[in-house]
Amino acid sequence: MTPVRLYDSFRREKVPFEPLEPGKVGIYVCGPTPYTAAHIGHAYSAIAFDTIRRSLTFLGYQVRYVRNITDVEDKIIKRANETGEDPMALAARFAADYNRDMALFGVLPPDVEPKVSTHIQEIIDLIAKLVENGVAYASEGDVYYAVEKFPSYGKLSGMTISQLLEGASDRELVEKTKRAPVDFALWKAAKPGEPSRPSPWGAGRPGWHIECSAMTHTHLGDTFDLHGGGKDLIFPHHENEIAQSQAAGRRFAHVWAHNGMLRLGGEKMSKSVGNIEPLHVALDRWGPETLIMFFLRGTYSAPIDYTDEALEQARSAAETLRNRLRDGTGGTDEGLREAVAEALEDDFNTPRALALLFDAPPEASGTVAEVLEVLGLGSLAEEQEAPAELVDKARQRDEARAARDFARADALRDEIVAAGWEVRDTPDGAVLYRQ
Repeated sequence: MTPVRLYDSFRREKVPFEPLEPGKVGIYVCGPTPYTAAHIGHAYSAIAFDTIRRSLTFLGYQVRYVRNITDVEDKIIKRANETGEDPMALAARFAADYNRDMALFGVLPPDVEPKVSTHIQEIIDLIAKLVENGVAYASEGDVYYAVEKFPSYGKLSGMTISQLLEGASDRELVEKTKRAPVDFALWKAAKPGEPSRPSPWGAGRPGWHIECSAMTHTHLGDTFDLHGGGKDLIFPHHENEIAQSQAAGRRFAHVWAHNGMLRLGGEKMSKSVGNIEPLHVALDRWGPETLIMFFLRGTYSAPIDYTDEALEQARSAAETLRNRLRDGTGGTDEGLREAVAEALEDDFNTPRALALLFDAPPEASGTVAEVLEVLGLGSLAEEQEAPAELVDKARQRDEARAARDFARADALRDEIVAAGWEVRDTPDGAVLYRQ
């Protein structure tokens, strides 16, 4: 089995990746809260962990990939109240849209896609265990996690309880029923007009963080190999997951991997700032291949600057590889394959893997196509059929050339190029290739 080293966010260093069961990897990645359309940041995270999943499979591991849907959450209820839609129907609609959008990028569907709404009992059972263990308390229908009962809180994010207390506002104690400002909700008492579920503490719904602790246990067990998500989830979400799970007697994740953030003008993209690009806009401008290439040209854990210049370079890089595959002989190169494997073993180093493909000789195009499939760029190896009207113009151009009407032939060629296609002359006539 091929060894892998990856950067562990918890230990803050690159470590040997040693699965609990040799040859098998259990991965949990935090999925979307479906209350609005997906944006480019959603695609970045999904593609990053799809690449990790595909790479591990390429390296010989059997992967069980779990990615959740948070379909019970405050933002969903707020949006549903604004639109007059049933919250569950709204969440289901946007979750379906998300999965459809990720499929446009070739992102593989998860092996398991658990939802909060179908794991309420598991969540209640976990909260009850935390109350029984003395690290959680009920108060007027709410249930809170007592952060000070978990001394190692903050190890993932680097925060300390003292720091959190210094930055907390006593106003929260007035507005809420919790004992300390840093305590967080495990169960929220129902408010008038809100959807709710019954529980031992009264009608309500789960807090945001508890869901992942319950669903990882249900689908991957007390402990599993790799937990992933965006760096914006490190605190408080992932920090709270650790506290909940370990206080319930579970080892939880062995290794943590976090994808970096997209930046626009040096500033992190976010909905709150209003500088994040909707996914449909990005797809219309660049298409999936260019965006995937753009993401893979940087390491998954580093921040990446979202600029037109970088995307134009990615578009050119994708087309270069497409043309090399067209000109190749379809042969394989075991040395190239081994070199790519070594790059992916090193914390899934996609920039290095891509560089190897660009340097590959034409007779290794079969291996290049195989690796592009691993990287989610398999479509570059597929021939694209030109529209019928352009095929007809290419036929007319052949006829014009045969009649030595070169002015008309050149005009037809310009029309084809302007439509985004390249004309290559062969003994059997012109062949069109997507630019």
